[in-house]
Amino acid sequence: MVEDSELWDIVIDSPFIPTIELEEGDVTKVMPKTWQQYNEADRKKIEKNYKRTEQVKESKVGMLTTQYENFVMKEGETIHEMYTKFSSIINELRCLGESISQSKQVRKILRVISKSWERKVDVITEAKDLKTLIMDVLIGNLQTYKLNKHHDSYKRDNNKVFSIEICSK
Repeated sequence: MVEDSELWDIVIDSPFIPTIELEEGDVTKVMPKTWQQYNEADRKKIEKNYKRTEQVKESKVGMLTTQYENFVMKEGETIHEMYTKFSSIINELRCLGESISQSKQVRKILRVISKSWERKVDVITEAKDLKTLIMDVLIGNLQTYKLNKHHDSYKRDNNKVFSIEICSK
């Protein structure tokens, strides 16, 4: 329990940086020590701090990995919204030294995309080499499909309105 509270102190207060007080007339300035000025106590605190920082990192990686594994596209969510959330998880993992290959990311997106996209996913899976498909190309392909689908729907609705107007005259 003591370790947990010390770990939380680092998260809140930021890492320990050894400092030295320099007096310049009436003013005393606190400056970071150079590494040559570190004493044994400074080194022990930095080492302890590093271990705790690594614990925070490992904990964050675990949390983000779980988010990645449980990631799904919500019904009604746009491709852009879904990809923004997905990219955030991927980028945070990469910043922490855990990268996920493009092909795994592509396969993950194709697995979790909502049921309304099932036909398009099938076409992409059959037509493209998923090992070489780049995420930007996949997302662009999905967004283009959605725009074309929306445009076709708009044209059909306008044709219906036009047909109804002609029939009613």
